[in-house]
Order: sequence, then structure tokens, then C-alpha cells
Amino acid sequence: MALETQLASDGETIELQQQVFRLQALLEASRQVHSTIREEEVLESVLRIVVRELEMAGAAFPTAGLTYGRLPAEVAASAENSDQLLVYPLADRDGRKMTDLVVAPPDGRGLTLSEADFLEGLALQAAVALENARHHKRNVEFARLQQDLDAARQIQRSLLPQQVPQIPGYSIAFRSDTCYEVGGDYLDIVAQPDGSLLIAVADVAGKGLASAIMSTSFRAAFRGMAITGPPLDELATRMNQHHWAEGEEARRRYVTAIFLRLHPATGEIEVVNAGHNPGFLVTPGESPIQFDAAGAPLGLLPGMRYSSERHSFRSGARLLFYTDGLTEVFRGDEEFGPERLLNEFSTCSTPKADGILDALWAAIKAFAEGGPQADDMTALALCRGEKAE
Repeated sequence: MALETQLASDGETIELQQQVFRLQALLEASRQVHSTIREEEVLESVLRIVVRELEMAGAAFPTAGLTYGRLPAEVAASAENSDQLLVYPLADRDGRKMTDLVVAPPDGRGLTLSEADFLEGLALQAAVALENARHHKRNVEFARLQQDLDAARQIQRSLLPQQVPQIPGYSIAFRSDTCYEVGGDYLDIVAQPDGSLLIAVADVAGKGLASAIMSTSFRAAFRGMAITGPPLDELATRMNQHHWAEGEEARRRYVTAIFLRLHPATGEIEVVNAGHNPGFLVTPGESPIQFDAAGAPLGLLPGMRYSSERHSFRSGARLLFYTDGLTEVFRGDEEFGPERLLNEFSTCSTPKADGILDALWAAIKAFAEGGPQADDMTALALCRGEKAE
């Protein structure tokens, strides 16, 4: 009886020692698998452990495209031998399968209890390490993309006018806030050979990076044409034809634009609206004037010709050009709209352009009641006072 008790005790001791050995081996395998954050190295580490250390006949990740540790040719080539293969799915935390670990036992034999436990534990650790590696890869790619977008944002901001012209008797101000890192709104101020000032506010169809690239192309064409000082209607006509000639993608990213030429000495303005939101001219003692579209957006129709309109810009007058991001702001189902924008602009008490834009942005923000910005927002204000501002 004592001998039987001793033998049973020795058997339990050996079994416990084997369990400790399996756990130690699994811990070491887990350390190897988790020692890298590269997906390929995680998979190769698992295959190496299975084939070299566990001495299986072969192992592979069929969907990973790896060649290390291929399955034995006679097993992999025959569907009849598929029952000799053991498949361990690797799933992420949400239960979605990422890949399978396929193992071929040596000589087609079954696994021992120790081998089966080890492979199941290894598959669980491999799944965790693989998901972590994929998360790391996505984070690196996202960080790189974010750096590129930040650089693009800085470049686009640098393409806005860096200095506002100081004209005695006038004040000019602009503001541009993109919805995303970069946007499709465009604004420019170019001095003309005859002493006049050419101003453009434009909006490329769509938002984001594609529209930002198109707005940069638009800027290059506009500046190239503006420097020669063409008539405003001819400038719009040439810009339309240029944009159309850029090809199908450019036509999909058509541009609404409104152009202004200011003659400071005579106090006259000339305006062309190419499919853009109506501009506003407010003069004391007179009804507000809207500059409605004189033709289709630029690049939408070939051969389009545009007409300009002229007005006096007397003392106390103020003008506003803007993109639809200012008017298409919603509070529930209610839109801020051009009528409310015109009213805020007309009744603003400050005489300076920058103060007017601050008041408009504040009114829009109050109307939205904390809602997110849904579109690029760009505006330019021009005011004429009794003396230099």
C-alpha cells in the first residue's frame, strides 16, 4: 500500500513538472512572438517555433503569402490529406478572423496532450501579437498621413495673401477656415498695372485634399492671367476655358468664383460673378445690391462668356464676398442662409472690415449653437471710410 501511494505521488510530481515545463516553454514562445511589432516578423516567429522548436512537419499561414515553413508537399498537394492538417484560427478582440495557423504533425500522427495545449496557447498569443502589430502599422501610417496633411495645410495657408493692401480711405480684411486640414476655398488679392486692385473669392466643388489641389492649380492660372491686367469679363472667360481644358477630373471639380476690380482713386468697382454666391454691396441711404451669377461656374461649360457690372463705391459703402460655408450652417433644420448673412452684414455697427468679419463669425457661431463646421468658410470684406483706416 505504501508503495502504491509512493508511485501515485511520483506520478503526480512528474505530471506537475511536465505542466510547469509546458508553461515555461509557452512563456518563452510568447516572449519571442511579442518581441516585435512588425506583422511579418510575428508570423515568421510563430512558424519558427512550430517547425523548429515543436518539431512539427510543417506550418504556414495560407493567407499571409509567406514561404517560411511550408507544409510538406505531399500533404499540401492532396485534398485527401487535408484531415492530417490542424487549423488554428487567429481572431482579433472582436472575434474577426485575421488568418489561420495551419500545422502538419510529424508523420501524420496525432498530437500529444502537451503539444495540443502548447499550440492552442501559441495561437492565442500569436493572435494578440498579430493584432498589435497591425494596430501599430495603422498608427504609423496615420501619423505619416497626418504629417503630410499638416504640411499641406501650412502650404495652403501660405498661398493666401500674406499682407493686406493698405489703401488710404479703405479697409480690407479676409478670413478663411477650412473644414478639414485643407480645403477648396480660394481667395487672392493682386495689384494691377493700372493701379487698381483685383480680388477673387472662389470655391472648388467638394472638400478635402482633392479640392485643395485643384484650388492650387486655379491659383496658378489666375495669377498668371491677372498679372497682365485683362478686362474682368475676359479674365473670367479665359479662366473658364482654361479650367475646362484641364480635363475630366477638373470639370468634376468645377469652380464658382466672384471677381472684383477696385479703382481706389475713382471709387469705382467692377464685378463678375461666375456661378458663385451673390456678393453684397451696402451703401448708406440705398437698398443693398446683390451681385448675382452672370454665368455658369468655371470649367463647367466650354465657350461660356461672362459680363461685368460697375458701381460706385462711395464713402461709407461696404462689400462682402463669401463662400457657401457661411450660409449653409444649420441649427436643426433651419439654415443660416444668405438673407440672415446680409442682415448681419448690413446692420453691423463697426466701420472696419476686420471688425465686420469678426461680428459675422460670432453670429454664425451663435446660430450653430456649438454644432461642428460642415464646410470651408471664407469671406472678404471691403469698406470705404471718410479717411484712411
